[in-house]
Amino acid sequence: MEIFTAAGFSALLQVIAIDLVLAGDNAIVIGLAAAGLPTDQRKKAILVGIIAATVLRIGFALITQKLLAIGPILLIAGGLLLLYVCWKMWRELKVSYAEEHDATEALAEQDLNQDGTISGAAPRKTFMQAAMQIVIADVSMSLDNVLAVAGAAMDHPTVLIIGLALSIALMGFAATFIARILHRYRWIAYVGLLVILYVAVEMTLKGAYHEWPDQLSFLSVWFGAPSATGH
Repeated sequence: MEIFTAAGFSALLQVIAIDLVLAGDNAIVIGLAAAGLPTDQRKKAILVGIIAATVLRIGFALITQKLLAIGPILLIAGGLLLLYVCWKMWRELKVSYAEEHDATEALAEQDLNQDGTISGAAPRKTFMQAAMQIVIADVSMSLDNVLAVAGAAMDHPTVLIIGLALSIALMGFAATFIARILHRYRWIAYVGLLVILYVAVEMTLKGAYHEWPDQLSFLSVWFGAPSATGH
């Protein structure tokens, strides 16, 4: 199995870091959207959000690797999309401590700062408003997650399977716990951001090299000679 090679193990570590950070990040976004709801609706919105994210990850996982295998142009597109994901994550890491605290309280359904309220500072909203925010965020972040895992594990099918299974499991069973860990230890999120940035740059360069091998021949040191099919 390729996970017992140096390259395969390195890819597995990248995939685990991506899964942990993006599952927690997705959960925080769900919590932010649900924080302005009454308690009974908040629980329902968070459950809907986590189920939707899990189902979307399964759906995207079934098609993403096939899309990436079509050709180098899609590698370039995937890499550029992940660069956009990095920018989005950077912006989300700048969310105020108070907003993130409200999201964490909503996810945990606990008054963590003992002020007598759960997510008391969050602006009020309707269930439909919160549900729409959650679904839109889930579609985007589930695609981001699956694409990042596929990019990190591109030449290692076993790592890809493990990574996608872990992504689905974390979103289904441990996203709230991970979100609380990321809220407490912010540096973990920055490490994950750097890993995704590395994967994005590698995907973009690999796709560009296989599309234009003569013009970018110096990249053969990292990617080897392109195959006869150009993939």
